[in-house]
Amino acid sequence: MEFNAQLNANKSDTLDKRQKSIIPIAAFAAKGDLTELKQALNDGLDAGLSINETKELLVHLYAYAGFPRSLNAISTLEAVVLERRQKGINDVHGKESSKIIETKNKFNRGKEVQTKLTGSTTTGAPQKFVPIIDVFLKEHLFADIFSRDALDWKTREIVTISVLATLGGTENQLRSHFNVGLNTGLTEQQLKNIVSVIQTKVGEKEGRKADIVLQSVLNKTTNISSSESNYISTNTVFPKGTKISNNNFTGTAWLHMLVPGDSTFNTSIGNVTFEPGARTKWHYHPGGQLLLITSGKGRYGEKGKAVRELNKGDVIKCDPNIVHWHGAAPDSEMSHLAIGTNTDRAPVVWLQQVSDEEYSTPR
Repeated sequence: MEFNAQLNANKSDTLDKRQKSIIPIAAFAAKGDLTELKQALNDGLDAGLSINETKELLVHLYAYAGFPRSLNAISTLEAVVLERRQKGINDVHGKESSKIIETKNKFNRGKEVQTKLTGSTTTGAPQKFVPIIDVFLKEHLFADIFSRDALDWKTREIVTISVLATLGGTENQLRSHFNVGLNTGLTEQQLKNIVSVIQTKVGEKEGRKADIVLQSVLNKTTNISSSESNYISTNTVFPKGTKISNNNFTGTAWLHMLVPGDSTFNTSIGNVTFEPGARTKWHYHPGGQLLLITSGKGRYGEKGKAVRELNKGDVIKCDPNIVHWHGAAPDSEMSHLAIGTNTDRAPVVWLQQVSDEEYSTPR
């Protein structure tokens, strides 16, 4: 599928192992789940986070999840670091934040930071209704916290998005910080990575809600309920995802990545939904592919073989380098899980379109 090609063609567009490790740390700290947090902290330090970077993640957390969650998380980190030292693991301390030197009015400096982060000087309705909260936001959140250089702004947005997605009931703020993430240099793919990690490491419910908000940002819509109704496929287990906008399909198809490819498992999993009559081009996977039909009716073809009809529950094994295509039946939408195997071998190879004659002759 196209997503395998995209991942192989532009791996720098995805979060690295260290950045991904930040997400469960922030999420479990915000949840107050100290057992899961302990494991996440160990994983983060193993992935290359320094002790001071990890401390700063948990300091940043308090602005969005409160002092109790932050203080409990910091205590857990202290215990983890001590335990690792006793095991002979000497984690890198890393740099501490530089002292902030006041060169201008603190409110104005905070406003300047806020403008750089958000790309706007607009004051929200709550700040207008209670002006003192605007002072706190500018003088403390932006002038004090976001000005600390132990973490860059992209990293702080990974933390913030992870916390807001986990807390729930913060959709407006989450939407805002998805936009801030884009403004500070996070790519659309990296934001999708954050959602995917939340979904697989933290919770399906949290990840799904975050995905709906992210799609409303990327599609530039504001009505989440409307977005959600368009976003959920006939398969109620996984979201429908975003419309695929390349020329490797006939008709309309949507993709939601569940597990992006990586160098550890060399496997990717995506939920793909086809509108009636939609199908891929002829193509093949040097590493092979598995298709698990989860809803609707579809069709599958291999070179030299009769077209096969597909139904919910069917499993297709596409051996490496076997030229094939797949898609929906003429009268039914179809969703399947596309599992890319051995993705380290080479990206998918796309060929010619499937003709109407080739498509319309199922056995």
